[in-house]
Amino acid sequence: MRKLPPVVAVLALAAAACSSNSASDTPATDGSAAATAAAKPLAGVAIEIAAKWTGDEQASFEKVLRAFEEKTGAKVTYASTGEDTGAYLGPRIQGGNPPDVAVLPQPGLVQQYADQKSLKPLSSEVLAQIDQNYTPYWKELGSAGGQVYGVLVKAAHKSTIWYRQSAFDDAGAQEAATWDDLIGKTAQTLADSGTAPFALCAASGWTLTDLFENVYLSSAGPENYDKLAKHEIPWTDPSVTTALEKMAQIFGKKDFMLGGSSGALQTDFPTCVTQVYGQKKAAMVIEADFVASSAAQSGAAIGEEAKIMPFPKAGDTEPVVLGGDVAVALKDSKGGMALLEFLASKEGGDIWAKEPGYLSPNRNVSPDNYPSELTKKLAQTIISAGEAVRYDMSDLAPSAFGGTDGKGEWKHLQDFLRDPKDIKGIQQKLEADAAKAYAK
Repeated sequence: MRKLPPVVAVLALAAAACSSNSASDTPATDGSAAATAAAKPLAGVAIEIAAKWTGDEQASFEKVLRAFEEKTGAKVTYASTGEDTGAYLGPRIQGGNPPDVAVLPQPGLVQQYADQKSLKPLSSEVLAQIDQNYTPYWKELGSAGGQVYGVLVKAAHKSTIWYRQSAFDDAGAQEAATWDDLIGKTAQTLADSGTAPFALCAASGWTLTDLFENVYLSSAGPENYDKLAKHEIPWTDPSVTTALEKMAQIFGKKDFMLGGSSGALQTDFPTCVTQVYGQKKAAMVIEADFVASSAAQSGAAIGEEAKIMPFPKAGDTEPVVLGGDVAVALKDSKGGMALLEFLASKEGGDIWAKEPGYLSPNRNVSPDNYPSELTKKLAQTIISAGEAVRYDMSDLAPSAFGGTDGKGEWKHLQDFLRDPKDIKGIQQKLEADAAKAYAK
């Protein structure tokens, strides 16, 4: 999972202080516990939840936790895992002292911890909330071995193209609804005006996997997307050829990329965002909602100079690819399950959605809750996509193939950017590495 700032981080609120006490599903010693016991179902119960969020993200999440405390009487302690969730949780699980609830940065970890017998199946109450508020696809992502362990509580929207309004105005360019329009009209108009259409941040391969996933989901459809994600069809499949051919329409035109392929391969994220909004050398950057933070740091007003268009359709499906965080139970804890039930509910989602830096995968959380037009628009696309929404494919793959810098999919898509004519050769290399990684 890409550990990057979320959408509209620039609008985030100041962090609330959080207790550093360790917690378990036992009565707290707070003197007020007895007074509230009669009215609150979890009065005096202490719960610990661990997640990677810090700063503004943590502050927003703690508002949700405070609402849960007020409703139930429980005392919730938040612990930050830092960026390496596994390094934090591993020793605690091995030591027999895990938090009640942990938020995992990618669904693949659900399978990993389930295989280690570290997770507790969700209660019927939590499952009821999932069935009511999520599509079956999200339930499957939180499952392992036929058992449901996790609920997706926070999403990152990866099917967006950010553009600089002044560049579009100067060139007379328009937003594109289809891939053909993006290439043949929008990008070509910008290139003809002397402005590079795209700033690509390909120094690390994850941005290229995001681009591939959007093109592939749209051109091949959700069913093939699922099959490729599970390696049920090979990377030499004709559907992959089609997606790479479309990507080559950008990679094969030097004037479409700022600095050409060599420049793109030397540009990291968020430098490509700076190239669009700070240096004003390019017009568009193909990346997720979290571009907002870097765009604002470059001085661009979100929704005015920094705008988004939905990723254009490259086939029959309007692509909506999400990343996200999955909450799981590590203890047989009444308090932990109650917290998961709240996080999976419309009530919990509505509270969180009012905070900046958040998008909900919960289909019953109304876009009207969001604090900006940008997040309202993104949330609506998630709801409208319904069953066609898919999770970031590279994060579903074994990390050796889909998530390692300089290896597997990351490397081969970088090589494809260098030489977009060699589609068959790239497919063969992708398939060889995928076969090895999935076999393990």
